[in-house]
Amino acid sequence: MSIEFTPTEMMTIAAARALTNDDVCFVGIGAPSAACNVARLTHAPDITLIYESGTIGTKPDVLPLSIGDGELCDTALCTVSVPEMFRYWLQGGRITTGFLGGAQIDRFANLNTTVVGNYDKPKVRLPGGGGAPEIASNCGQIYITMALNKRGFVDHLDFITSMGHGEGGDHRARLGMKTKGPTRVITDMCMFEPDPVTKELTVVSIHRGVTRAMIEDNCGWPVRFATEPVETPIPTETEISVLRDINARTKKAHEAA
Repeated sequence: MSIEFTPTEMMTIAAARALTNDDVCFVGIGAPSAACNVARLTHAPDITLIYESGTIGTKPDVLPLSIGDGELCDTALCTVSVPEMFRYWLQGGRITTGFLGGAQIDRFANLNTTVVGNYDKPKVRLPGGGGAPEIASNCGQIYITMALNKRGFVDHLDFITSMGHGEGGDHRARLGMKTKGPTRVITDMCMFEPDPVTKELTVVSIHRGVTRAMIEDNCGWPVRFATEPVETPIPTETEISVLRDINARTKKAHEAA
């Protein structure tokens, strides 16, 4: 029997598959949180999830609304202060993977969560960076998950909140950064990885039912494709069931709050 799934479910599950039992993962709220918890509840039960509020080894039963959600602290192995989290754990190089989203991204995986338009008189004032700039700089590698559309995937960022690969090439290294930066961008249509030399995002995997033309039409820059992009494996019954269960529990909990 064919499994039916939405593009958002495909994106979340594809992102979850990138994680392993050995990861110590700094988790962003929203789509990254969903992906990380699906990984924890399926193939990576021993993954260590860390949220910005200082919760270590948390195992939420419902997805948090924010980093201050009590569900995170209630289910964590321990909770440390925010200064300790950033100085000792993050800046100390103890976190293997950061999982982020953003309002906008460019071809070198730089993220904008600050403003759209002129900084002093922007068209849109966004939530800001929070801890994302530090996560992008100090985690061993970064995964990014965002829906693919021209509003979010833009040719030029008005503001770089979180450093990806900067201007491309060895820009991170020239700035003294020793971490890999973004190694994968997972969308609802495809997956990108940076070119090994130029660091420009390149489509390496295309989700079922999506064409190259659809990807090109929804991206704000001329898209590069790998020589032979693979088809993303479709979700399994277990993956879909786990994702839908946690989403249903989350909706019920938040409606009752």
